[in-house]
Amino acid sequence: MRTLGVVGAGQMGAGIAEVAATAGLDVLLHDREAAFIEKGLGVIASSLKRLAGKGTVKPAEVEAIRGRIRPAAALEDLAPCDLVVEAVNESLDLKRRIFTTLDGVARHGVILASNTSSLSITRLGAVTKRPERVIGMHFMNPVPLMALVEIIPGQATSSATLKETRALAVRMGKTPVVAQDYPGFISNRVLMPMINEAICALHEGVGTREDIDAVMTLGMRHPMGPLALADFIGLDTCLSIMEVLFEGFGDPKYRPSPLLRRMVDAGWLGKKSGRGFYDYSAKK
Repeated sequence: MRTLGVVGAGQMGAGIAEVAATAGLDVLLHDREAAFIEKGLGVIASSLKRLAGKGTVKPAEVEAIRGRIRPAAALEDLAPCDLVVEAVNESLDLKRRIFTTLDGVARHGVILASNTSSLSITRLGAVTKRPERVIGMHFMNPVPLMALVEIIPGQATSSATLKETRALAVRMGKTPVVAQDYPGFISNRVLMPMINEAICALHEGVGTREDIDAVMTLGMRHPMGPLALADFIGLDTCLSIMEVLFEGFGDPKYRPSPLLRRMVDAGWLGKKSGRGFYDYSAKK
């Protein structure tokens, strides 16, 4: 495997492109607008600079890594890729459209992977003529720093595809964990109900935002409290994942908190919007 395609140059896509290029792969990075690709390349440059300052990446290697990442203006430009990872918003319809196009672009036998954090890999594979070569590759955020990758085979995914994808994750310096294709997989089936319950506790006045987060950081040794973490992830993303869990399992324990819905309706999405459970406008 020599060339990796990445669809989506946002925080996750840029991170995936960075770790792939650091591992020696050539990367073609695509987004729907050239400005988004340029922004992603800027994020990668800043990340590499920080890592070089910490000694994680040798300064002499930074330019070589950046040189291995090239923009791809259209999905059709990803035809030379040996594997393509989709890393766009958590919308099943959007991801299906992308996979349908990629299926017609990519060579026979090329693996199509999704960085989805909760959606069905089986449903994504079903819109292609190669469901046996479709798999989930869920990286953790921030990608350059987090070691874990969830590997999710769909109903039709072949054992060869699973083996190759795990090998790629290891090559990229990650530790792969296999999760079955159920809503939320392992990570978000455990994490998101905890975050949702913390929001319910805030809504009911059980504690302040600071007290709730302090209980989990100081009492449970979590590196970040659930409300601060929700802001970091994005409250719209949290709501989307909770809706997938609620719809997929039909269990009321996965019902999204009314406060979470209200904050998303208000546009208070967390760090990326400048306001969530905490106010980030001064930091901006």
